[in-house]
Amino acid sequence: MHFLDQAKIFVRSGAGGPGAVGFRREKYIQYGGPDGGDGGKGGDIIFEAVAGLNTLIDFRYTQHFRAMRGKGGAGSNRTGAGGDDLIIQVPVGTQVIDEEKEQVLLDFTKVGQREVFLRGGDGGRGNASYKTSTNRAPRQHGIGWPSEEAWVWLRLKLLADAGLVGLPNAGKSTFINAVTNAQAKVAEYAFTTTRPQLGVVRHKQREFVVADIPGLIAGAAEGVGIGDRFLGHIERCKVLLHLVDANDKDVAESYRIVRTELENYGGGLTDKQVVVALNKIDTLDDELIAALSAELEEASGAPVIPLSGAAGTGLDWVLDKLLEAIGPEARAVSVDDEGGDTIEWSPV
Repeated sequence: MHFLDQAKIFVRSGAGGPGAVGFRREKYIQYGGPDGGDGGKGGDIIFEAVAGLNTLIDFRYTQHFRAMRGKGGAGSNRTGAGGDDLIIQVPVGTQVIDEEKEQVLLDFTKVGQREVFLRGGDGGRGNASYKTSTNRAPRQHGIGWPSEEAWVWLRLKLLADAGLVGLPNAGKSTFINAVTNAQAKVAEYAFTTTRPQLGVVRHKQREFVVADIPGLIAGAAEGVGIGDRFLGHIERCKVLLHLVDANDKDVAESYRIVRTELENYGGGLTDKQVVVALNKIDTLDDELIAALSAELEEASGAPVIPLSGAAGTGLDWVLDKLLEAIGPEARAVSVDDEGGDTIEWSPV
């Protein structure tokens, strides 16, 4: 399954059915009077967040959604049948945004959340409802209220507790593979990760979700490299883990490049708690690790954790810091569950 995190679709609710013009005609009843029934209500457009979906790829192939209109009324005061509602299922974390991408109309943050987006038109009145003491045989009727329609954007923002940021080849995929059962691709070239990855960490009888996004480079806010489009997937994170490759020529500059791109993107990313780690220390001696950590600490203004995702060094220390930042939102798991398999999210 391919990963798609935004799609443009057209939605239209159902129009109301027309009311009927009818008169009661029965044997031995000379003045039966009007008996035209009302039209049925049109169907609503409803969005629903469901479990098991993690991409908007289905909306690439189906882009138009129209609810059924209401049926017309009939004689004998029969009301027309209402049109069926159209339920559009989306992944948890989906936002519905107006066509100009200026306003968030709906935001789905939990499984089962259901929202009526466009209401179907009410049915028109039948001529029986127009009868008065002075108008005993009305022939007017309502044609039904029109439908509502709109072009909207669907934008998927993954729901994760912690997000991984860093330059390409900073070791983010190796880290998420080490602490979860996700199977992110790892290679020695830049931008190995081309789409977000999710993994569930179980640590000290607690559980939280980690998101890995493609690496950032200078100018990402202007579209350089893969750009910053995937940064939306960590907007909801409680804490960011900033990984810096210890083999970079200037670890302080590597840190500043990513922070600058986060600031240019906005979305409150620079206001989030940050855990800074110097990654890939397994190839360095203790003296050089200490010197690089001090240099990175001066640039970031935060304590630096020496880390090696490949060798497993410092993993518990990092996970402890992430748990501390996430707080009570990290779900408790039983002792039996803690040793079990974790789940992965890796659309292929």
